[in-house]
Amino acid sequence: MTSDAISAHIRSQLAPLVTAIDEEGFYPEAFLRGLGPLGGFVGYEDLARQIEVTTEVGRLCGATAFLVWCQSTCAWYLRQAPNEAVRERYLAPIARAELLAGTGMSNPVKHLAGIENINLLARRDGDSYVVNGTLPWVSNVGPGHIAMVAAAVENDGYAMLATPCGAEGIALLPCPKFSGLEGTRTRSLRFADYRVEPDHVLAHPNEFAAFIRRIKPGFLLGQTGIGFGIVEGSLRDIRAASAGRAHVNVYLDHQGPDLAEELSALQAQAQVLSKATQGGRGPILEALKLRARVSELALKATQSAALHAGAKGYLMRHPAQRRLREALFVAIVTPALKHLRKEIQDLERTQAAAA
Repeated sequence: MTSDAISAHIRSQLAPLVTAIDEEGFYPEAFLRGLGPLGGFVGYEDLARQIEVTTEVGRLCGATAFLVWCQSTCAWYLRQAPNEAVRERYLAPIARAELLAGTGMSNPVKHLAGIENINLLARRDGDSYVVNGTLPWVSNVGPGHIAMVAAAVENDGYAMLATPCGAEGIALLPCPKFSGLEGTRTRSLRFADYRVEPDHVLAHPNEFAAFIRRIKPGFLLGQTGIGFGIVEGSLRDIRAASAGRAHVNVYLDHQGPDLAEELSALQAQAQVLSKATQGGRGPILEALKLRARVSELALKATQSAALHAGAKGYLMRHPAQRRLREALFVAIVTPALKHLRKEIQDLERTQAAAA
């Protein structure tokens, strides 16, 4: 359960902003900074609790839940990083939200799954790296923030790096307008001979493969909180709509109690997997499957909520239409549903061949 202080912070500081976040692209920086001292970014030491916090935020606003995931996941990276210097420098400030952080791992994660080429290239210069390239779609970034990225190193695998936004050699560029999630401060990062010093390296090439194995299950499980929150919000919308239309809503395919039962089962599984993952040794196949099922449930629940609401659910001011767009984002954001299914199939085939 989340603390009373976190719940009160969500009600008082986030609830009044939801429309502005969705319709005006308002970035809830003050809310995020206030959440840190209350223990809102503790996934690096308690992933199960982090999912609960993200869920409670997502029940109200899926875009802000995504930002909570970005922030808490950067702390997760640092906790698992083999380089003590970067961990000592950044883990505590990010956990307290004194420093806001974006995870620029969409492109590397897709690259490692054989989906696209990697965008950032680096060359070694002693224990430092010089980085070039453009990384699109990095959220929760801005001047004074930091982004966690990965680059291909010339003839030497990959390195994971902490890169301060706005530093000389890193340009923040606008992205095309989204249909939703505009309040997530999403930018492209252009690196031009940007030098990364040793105390900003999370993992060198010889450490990278083991590091990715440690962080990926938590990366996936943390995202389930976004979907869980959206589903819980949709169940609330369904109950509200059925108060006066139960006699006709009963004919819809997906009813609230059935959706709630499926949600409860997935949340229980997330808690079990989170505890197994905490030490950085989580079961990757089970995490991929759970993340996919959460995407599928979010799509199903949000569509059901809109249908239960009827014409009112198509109004801009009704939360059902916003949640539809948020759920679509959960199914598109890396790893997208198609990406998840590809990785699941690849892993299952590898395991079958080994057996």
